[in-house]
Amino acid sequence: MVKSKTKIEKQSWKKNNPLLIETIRAAKKTGSEEWMKVAGILSGPRRNQTTINLSEIEKSTEEGDSVVFPGKVLSQGEISKKIAVIAFNFSEKAREKLLKTKSQALNIMEEIKKNPQAKGLKFLEK
Repeated sequence: MVKSKTKIEKQSWKKNNPLLIETIRAAKKTGSEEWMKVAGILSGPRRNQTTINLSEIEKSTEEGDSVVFPGKVLSQGEISKKIAVIAFNFSEKAREKLLKTKSQALNIMEEIKKNPQAKGLKFLEK
């Protein structure tokens, strides 16, 4: 279930990270249901925010996919496909491994600006 815009806005007032607040507000403004889900997850309590390892991304993607994960990407595992991973945050080693395989490691904010309707994206949830 998607949170209401009002609830997302109220929860974002409690956040201190300016990039996080900007990302939540941009996702909310798009009007896209997929980006609203992302805004709802990011605006929630920090203890509910999730992480994902590269090995899990590898299992659930095909060559050329663009994958969105509203959390942090960690470096355990390997990526053998050329994909675009869009997440709020990456560990340094995860970013290095993605760039080594010619994959893209993009911030959610960048993707919202490029693709406000979330066309062609695959959303991963944990």
